[in-house]
Amino acid sequence: MSRAQNRAAQPGQYPVGVQIGLLSDTHGFLDEAIFTYFEKCDEVWHAGDFGPVDVMDRLKAFKPLRGVFGNIDGQEIRSELPEDLHWRCEGVRVYMTHNGGYPGHYTPRVAEQLDQHKPTLFICGHSHITRVMRDVKRKLLHMNPGACGRVGWHEKRTLLRFRVEGEKINNVELVELDPHSNK
Repeated sequence: MSRAQNRAAQPGQYPVGVQIGLLSDTHGFLDEAIFTYFEKCDEVWHAGDFGPVDVMDRLKAFKPLRGVFGNIDGQEIRSELPEDLHWRCEGVRVYMTHNGGYPGHYTPRVAEQLDQHKPTLFICGHSHITRVMRDVKRKLLHMNPGACGRVGWHEKRTLLRFRVEGEKINNVELVELDPHSNK
């Protein structure tokens, strides 16, 4: 049970807001540093391309996990996770998918979803490019945590941490993982 869920049952026991750890494109590699960086997070969100199912299982055993499957993910992950995930975190409407593009360059399928569901936060992975940017036209914040696995053309392995408080997204932090970590 997340802090947000617990807080409804026991008001005043937890601080306001939910701390989120966001990652994507692990491609079968979970750096042990992720568990340190996300230690104080209430939930972990993964924007697809987990790799083998044990990556998803380790994250689920660590913290409550929300995720979507990516283009490299096999049937085990696809049978458990959706392609598109829509939910509310505090007062923020969130939409997550793996391959979505970015403001001005969304895939047609994602642009349709954005116009239909009108999220305040859109999250995707796939590109291995870290982005946190406003989409003024659609009145949302776009986040792509980049890639934290070792497979791909990216030069830096990255993830994001942030806090959702009511209808606000605060304290967005970019974390660069040690490029030489082999753990």
